[in-house]
Amino acid sequence: MTDELGARLKVYEGQSAAVAAEGKDPVNAPMIRHWCEAMGDTNPAYEGPDAKAPPTMLQVWTMGGLSGYTGGRTQAYDELLALLDEAGYTSVVATDCEQEYVRPLRPGDEITFDSVIESVSDLKSTKLGTGYFVTTRMDIRVGPHLAGTHRFRILKYAPARRRQQEKPALRPRPVVNRDNAGFWEGVEHHRLLIQRCTTCDTLRFPWLPGCDTCGGPDWTPIEASGDGTVYSYVVMHHPPFPAFDPPYAVALIELAEGVRMISNVVGLPSDKVRIGLPGRLEFQSYDHELVLPVFRALEEVR
Repeated sequence: MTDELGARLKVYEGQSAAVAAEGKDPVNAPMIRHWCEAMGDTNPAYEGPDAKAPPTMLQVWTMGGLSGYTGGRTQAYDELLALLDEAGYTSVVATDCEQEYVRPLRPGDEITFDSVIESVSDLKSTKLGTGYFVTTRMDIRVGPHLAGTHRFRILKYAPARRRQQEKPALRPRPVVNRDNAGFWEGVEHHRLLIQRCTTCDTLRFPWLPGCDTCGGPDWTPIEASGDGTVYSYVVMHHPPFPAFDPPYAVALIELAEGVRMISNVVGLPSDKVRIGLPGRLEFQSYDHELVLPVFRALEEVR
């Protein structure tokens, strides 16, 4: 069967999506600080008079915000997405990105970028539905100098029809490997274990094979108290997934020990969750095999 739509989409490969577009703001210290606070990154290279931006912020300086992009944008990318929408591929999900860093960005740098539609895949069938993967490549510059490259891939798809489920859907299982097996063994026994570096005593979570502070490979597990507060959160409404009942709150919990972990918030409606909400971790069984740590709110923040 000839994929006529695919042939029309392929015409857009190599066409520009943006030419000499400008970042809305120069690289700036407040945004760097917000990023580092959210990520828990205390690297001293990102503060002070000689500060540089974390390399992974590369895309941040190109974002258009709620009001969208101004200047430099071409019609090609919009036309490509419109063709997909008209053909029924109306849903979109970001699948992955790749970044290459050429030079550090520093406060005051003014960003320009060019973007090109690098590739459009053949028609693919996924669990989400049938659609096309679209990859764009963005070259980010300060003046004439290349600072980095950002490749971004999305799937534009027509949602698959749901089959009536004879049995209740099960929650996804965690990926257990040799680096985090000890954590999940602790969860199975209703113990929340975090790592402590035996070289510099730094606590870390999630579990890593080595210390990201001193580089030491040796560590010992310690049991956390489970007390903590909501550091940040989102309320999930869409898309719906089997075994999940939206809306529900997913939070970044700051434990009393100082490390942070991702957890569902239970014990109060999702629209009552607030930053600073105190609570305590408990262990909840979702079926005969799966036990997960969750964060039970102790009181509502007013």
